[in-house]
Amino acid sequence: MNVPFLDLSPGHKAISSEINVAINKVIDKSCYILGDEVSSFEKSYASYSGVSFAVGVANGLDAIILILKSLNIGPGDEVIVPSNTYIATWMAVSNVGATVIPVEPCFDTCNLDPSLIEAKITHKTKAIIPVHLYGRIANMHEILSLATKYNIHVIEDNAQAHGALLDGKKSGSFGIANATSFYPGKNLGCMGDGGAVTTDNEDIYLKIKAFRNYGSHIKYINNIIGINSRLDEMQAAILNVKLKYLDDWNIKRREITTFYDSRLKWIDNLILPDNTQELSMVSHVYQVRTSKRNELQSFLQNKGIQTLIHYPIPPHQQKAYGHLGYRIGDYPVAEKISSMTLSLPLYPFMKESTTEFVCTSILSFFNKT
Repeated sequence: MNVPFLDLSPGHKAISSEINVAINKVIDKSCYILGDEVSSFEKSYASYSGVSFAVGVANGLDAIILILKSLNIGPGDEVIVPSNTYIATWMAVSNVGATVIPVEPCFDTCNLDPSLIEAKITHKTKAIIPVHLYGRIANMHEILSLATKYNIHVIEDNAQAHGALLDGKKSGSFGIANATSFYPGKNLGCMGDGGAVTTDNEDIYLKIKAFRNYGSHIKYINNIIGINSRLDEMQAAILNVKLKYLDDWNIKRREITTFYDSRLKWIDNLILPDNTQELSMVSHVYQVRTSKRNELQSFLQNKGIQTLIHYPIPPHQQKAYGHLGYRIGDYPVAEKISSMTLSLPLYPFMKESTTEFVCTSILSFFNKT
């Protein structure tokens, strides 16, 4: 049996007629940039997220950059980021000229450890960017408490947690402004690149609407130096359709997570995800950890099962950040996670027989070792 890490085709087939109608509607109107579909999606996504405003942008990286710019964060400022995250979170800070200040994650959740943040706060600290990694919301209550104490901004990186809840409040609604990605593999993904900013702050909303469109609210009138980072009209049409199914698809993801938990929890040398937020997390990735990660990945590959590593090299060890002078051992929790982590196949339309095959193969591997 061949098991892909992610198979988007069943989900697309299930709603293909609606997708085709939406795409043809855009073609018939011949309006491809910042038209009705983008406007409609922005309103729908803001409502879904429980905020007043959403702005569609080109991708998740731009979403964070534009938020930082709207808050006038730049050279001389410091921004606290997780040491364990996709490197885009760091790159957004670097792209506005600010300094990344890494903070280690909790080993159990892989999310930013609030107990370590305060020691990294200085008079230069302007923001904290918690990442809701793998579909699990970070400890926002403690993070927001610290931010209030020191009068610094919180910006959520919500690229992996569309629809996740914490005490009934949606991810993407906690910070002063929050970034997300609609990369195709996300829980809410388009058929290309896409992203958004969510916020209750009207000033930030208006600034980002201008920043994304050459610094302009009115064509040929440019009041600030902006960039071109607009959510594509065609992608917005696709997202308008998919948003209606997001909660149902997240439920299916949780069901697969529960199945994995029930079958794999007996393995001693396998750490399963912390699913204490089981009813509110959205299971973007099912990440296990083992000291035999490389051997397990090779074994599964030989069985036809594709897995991924999120993420094999922590940002502080990437060549892009070599100028910061970090050494091996500087962020041991992130390094340990990166050496042990393995992400198993997970997508909403994954069949139980397929999930069972993955579990049986993993059990077979550990029974032999």
